[in-house]
Amino acid sequence: MTKISTFDDWIDYFHHWQKDIGYDAALLGDYKFETKLGELHSPDIEFGDFKGQQKWQRVGQIPNQSIRDALMNLIVYQGDTEFASVEQQKNLLDTAPTEYDRKALTRVNSEEMRHGWQMCYLLVNYFGDSGKLEARKLLERRAFRGDRLLGSFNAPVNNWLDFFTYTEFVDRDGKYQLTMLSHSSFAPLAESVTAMLKEEHFHMFTGHTGLTRVLRAKKIPVPIVQKYFNKWLSTAYDLFGTNNSSSAHWAYTWGIKGRYDEHAATEPAAKDKLNDLAREHYMRESQQLLDQLNQLVPEGQAKLTAPDLKFNRSIGEHVGKPYSVTGELLSAADYQKHLYDALPNAEDEKILADIIQGKDWVSQIQLN
Repeated sequence: MTKISTFDDWIDYFHHWQKDIGYDAALLGDYKFETKLGELHSPDIEFGDFKGQQKWQRVGQIPNQSIRDALMNLIVYQGDTEFASVEQQKNLLDTAPTEYDRKALTRVNSEEMRHGWQMCYLLVNYFGDSGKLEARKLLERRAFRGDRLLGSFNAPVNNWLDFFTYTEFVDRDGKYQLTMLSHSSFAPLAESVTAMLKEEHFHMFTGHTGLTRVLRAKKIPVPIVQKYFNKWLSTAYDLFGTNNSSSAHWAYTWGIKGRYDEHAATEPAAKDKLNDLAREHYMRESQQLLDQLNQLVPEGQAKLTAPDLKFNRSIGEHVGKPYSVTGELLSAADYQKHLYDALPNAEDEKILADIIQGKDWVSQIQLN
């Protein structure tokens, strides 16, 4: 591959990436890949040391290299998740339970590709040679090789219960990240993610309605559904970053990433607890979703629950520690057995495969 000089060069890389991962572009129909910009919350920087100044329109206006590097890093990580999710989900196209679901997956994939496209547009057009290099690398990493930047985006999405749970909980984390970036002091990023947020809502809708239909159909055992919740919620907790994060502290100080409730917050930001507070918002919202889904769990069966914050963590203070799904500290041997029982295993996947090969394992879509 040759060096990227313009965004048109990157577009050639993008089409090569589609072919390389085995994604038939014809499935996307007449979907148009383009950059989209939404409205700014404010033309002025909303928080941090530069509050009240006009938002930066060009990288050259950013006061120092540390801020530029941190900003580019945020864009790279966001773009990496978008391309990774397509790689994780593309294998499900031939096993969709209904034509509606196949079209929904195709729409989710096309919008995720566009979101990655949008981030690379920023990298190529605003960040010089280093941005062009990072935009190329976004198309060279692969989820199925395990070299995407965040662990959640290397995990396998093997079946449609995986997909529905992923879009319910991992895409919901995406809503949080995009909302925080929508307040960015770098105007082109803020304008980009406000447009992306409008599309992200369909992804979460797909997940929640999918899980609702699974529970209504009553074909997949609720204990197996619980295991997929354990899998994806525990990894979603990681996506908010570590406690007492200095990166989050400085991102707020510099105005490049806000709080999830920045538009409504009345108290000064607790800059050393930004990740923790965003995760707490997310956990409360997730519990509300569980409460809705639990209305469909048959009487007498165990209700669906969220895993304890300490369970199955890959980053932070609980990483590698043998906490159970309910937060109990186990011996190493007991923990390995517990993981087999608490997370989807080969036997669960075989049961699911048999169910999914049949008919009516999800109820018909209800849009109102």
